Amino acid sequence: MALGQSYEVSVVGGGLGGLTAALALRHKGLRVTVLEQAAELGEVGAGIQTAPNASRILMRLGLRRQLEAIRTEPQDQVRRRWQDGSIIGLTPLGRHVQEKFNAPYWHYHRADLHRTILQACTDPLGSGPAVRIHTGSRVVDVDRTRPDRPTAVTQDGVRHEADVIIGADGVHSRVRDLIGAEDTLVFSGDMAFRTLIPGDLLRSDPATRFLFDRYQSTIWYGPGRHLVHYVIRGGEWLNIVGCVPWKAEYGEKKTFAGTTDMLVDAYADWDDRAPAILAKAKGDITCFPLYHRRRDPNWVDGQVALLGDACHAMLPYQAQGASQAMEDAAVLAEELGAVTRDNIASALQRYVNRRSRHAGMVQQASLRNQIFYRYADGPEQQARDTELGDAFDGESDVSYDWLWSGTPLDTADDESFAYRHHH
Repeated sequence: MALGQSYEVSVVGGGLGGLTAALALRHKGLRVTVLEQAAELGEVGAGIQTAPNASRILMRLGLRRQLEAIRTEPQDQVRRRWQDGSIIGLTPLGRHVQEKFNAPYWHYHRADLHRTILQACTDPLGSGPAVRIHTGSRVVDVDRTRPDRPTAVTQDGVRHEADVIIGADGVHSRVRDLIGAEDTLVFSGDMAFRTLIPGDLLRSDPATRFLFDRYQSTIWYGPGRHLVHYVIRGGEWLNIVGCVPWKAEYGEKKTFAGTTDMLVDAYADWDDRAPAILAKAKGDITCFPLYHRRRDPNWVDGQVALLGDACHAMLPYQAQGASQAMEDAAVLAEELGAVTRDNIASALQRYVNRRSRHAGMVQQASLRNQIFYRYADGPEQQARDTELGDAFDGESDVSYDWLWSGTPLDTADDESFAYRHHH
């Protein structure tokens, strides 16, 4: 793309959102540098789901074949009742979703997905200029003496000049603070724990073998807490995420290592299958406080813009955090890829106009699910369960039709679906 060749973008943060943005911008012919504070680029040991709105974006970036090699496909989304494990609601996934949304609902190990996007960013044979990656580069200042050439300064004093800086540096974004954006962070009162349990351990126990009968994405609803699990790497691991109230005894609100007993205790009075699964957690158990941002459309200041959790951090109660960051990436690349360097500021404003309301609605729905998942037994819970029993449309304030269709993109000719797929 001749227009964009002349200008440069620095992306601060090498997580899934930052790398997807880097890859999408590369495809538009822009020269991209990623500044990542960690010494090594990678992702934590945990699962992640990409709903069709995110899968579609990754496939447009030419990744279908690579994703098929690392994905596990759930056949249904199942909602279970805490007390007896009975199924309240069931949404078909698998082939149904592929046909309806022209994109799949897939599960991955986070590290596998991250590596796949990273390889596409740096592949010398890929479309557009290869992305440059700098690790061990913690940004401590954004120098905007020249507003048209903002400069990210890292802790070792290196200055990275560019035409645009994108802050994709997460829920506690440093770039956000450096441009003087308002502090919109809210503590939810909840924490999450996540861990991976070996599939072999679960298969060998008659009490937990049912998890492998049919791959499903499962949410257990209960009073004041809920539990999510699904299989990744084709059955090698069961990914577990539990969300429970934060306790004062955990000390300052920081990430800490949990214990197996803690998990089992949190769900001790639930259907026997829940503690039976959790008792098998042997590896790392990471516990962390859950924050979200209140809705706020201020994501841009001059030629610095925010992306993903830096501008619209949401609770994981819609499993859309990374997916919404990927939507940001796709829209940002469309807008920046269509202008010369003289029109960057207006392109960034259009990016916000196209994305802030959409992401804000997903933030709201995720926040609302904190209550909706967790009614105490009684009339509200019964009404919810009845509604879910009838509904194909998922559990939230926003419909899956709307959510999984994603933000409309200009790219009508969908390269990723132009080729025959051999299954």
